[in-house]
Amino acid sequence: MANRLNREYGALSLFRYTIPSMMSLLFLSLYQMVDSIFIANFVGENALAAMNIVYPVISVILAVTLMFSTGGSAVVARKMGAGKQQEAKEDFTVIMLSAAALGVVLSGLSLLFMEPLLRFLGATPVLYDDCLGYLATLIPFMPLAVLQIGLSSFFITAGKPGLGFSLTALSGVSNIVLDYLFITQFQMGIRGSAWGTAAGYAIAATPGLFYFLFQRKGSLYFVRPRFRVKMLGFSCFNGSSEMVSNLSVSVTTILFNKLALHYMGEAGVAAVTVILYAQFFLTAVFMGFIGGASPIFSFNLGSGNKRRLNALFRYSTGIVLLMTGIVVAVSYLLAGPIVSVYIRKGSDIFPLALHGFLLFAVSYLFAGFNIYTSGLFTALHNGKVSAIISFLRTFVCLVLSLLLLPQFMGADGLWLAVPVAEFVSCLISIGFLARYRKKYEFTSSPLCEGTGPKPDAAPTVQES
Repeated sequence: MANRLNREYGALSLFRYTIPSMMSLLFLSLYQMVDSIFIANFVGENALAAMNIVYPVISVILAVTLMFSTGGSAVVARKMGAGKQQEAKEDFTVIMLSAAALGVVLSGLSLLFMEPLLRFLGATPVLYDDCLGYLATLIPFMPLAVLQIGLSSFFITAGKPGLGFSLTALSGVSNIVLDYLFITQFQMGIRGSAWGTAAGYAIAATPGLFYFLFQRKGSLYFVRPRFRVKMLGFSCFNGSSEMVSNLSVSVTTILFNKLALHYMGEAGVAAVTVILYAQFFLTAVFMGFIGGASPIFSFNLGSGNKRRLNALFRYSTGIVLLMTGIVVAVSYLLAGPIVSVYIRKGSDIFPLALHGFLLFAVSYLFAGFNIYTSGLFTALHNGKVSAIISFLRTFVCLVLSLLLLPQFMGADGLWLAVPVAEFVSCLISIGFLARYRKKYEFTSSPLCEGTGPKPDAAPTVQES
């Protein structure tokens, strides 16, 4: 069976292939967004702050999942490009088994040490019960989240991005409906939100698991695993940038919350929560795009087709720059409506959140390019550079900005910390692209198709 990764892509066709991945990330972001919208409007702003307090625990588990799925999908796609079909299936099976097992272990540890964990995260007496209610309900279902996210990534590698999106969309719609029922009709409060999210995980993960277990005509499915320690280690190393990024989010969210409490009180935590959730939604298109394009890069890396790699780089860079302009325009033109989705305009918190959002939105000028560059190096099996970019962007630069800027600018320094960190990281990303440009034979990035040399004939890899 012909693999959809093995074809010529222009700017338009590349964008079309990545649309399901982008839409999947948008729907995934709806998990937290819908929860926060229902909680803010029907439970209370303290409950909204509580969700942000406990999110680092969820983020750690998702970070491990992304490490396996992004690093592993690059390994699997490269082997598919090299014609090693059976080995690719074995590696896929091992990667998903390992991710699921680690998800179970981390969930168990979180339940075992729940109380000291919440104290460490900064759950105040006012917020503690809501923090406990949400996290204790959701954590047992996080292995399903591991399966959902991991399998969604491999649907793209298998050339089935539309199927992955369909399951994610079904999950997102179910989450919205169940949140409405549990929170507004059954009055289950913040626990109802957690139950809705857990059900969404199950609805997406279960059919995906059955697909890879029983569908034997595609390019990728579960087989008897062969554990290759070196392969698993490289997958983790190659995907370490995504893990570092999410782990850093956990740490910096804690720091954000503590600084917001110091400068603005619990209202500040609610405002920070709104802005960070909006950030996740607005940057989802960039994560989705590189997530969809990565297997194509890795496949052509495996087949040794540098001409295609060069064309993919030019087109994808142009697409990212175009999407950056759109996201920045949307964030400023719709700032008020975005904030009002979470916080009522009559609330005392609304002007605080709106002011912070407008300052924070400067970061979208640079965030998409940084996300894309880090993901690109992961796809090219250069996990070291990818991890450096992610670590500097999401931890070093951000922590330094958070610690220094508020000292001179007060609360405004809190909102400007991310824009400053993204700007510095963008300069670093450009530097790495310039440094490795010759190695991968990358050239400039035209936005239109048909430029450059005509494609050479490339062999089509058939399913063995």
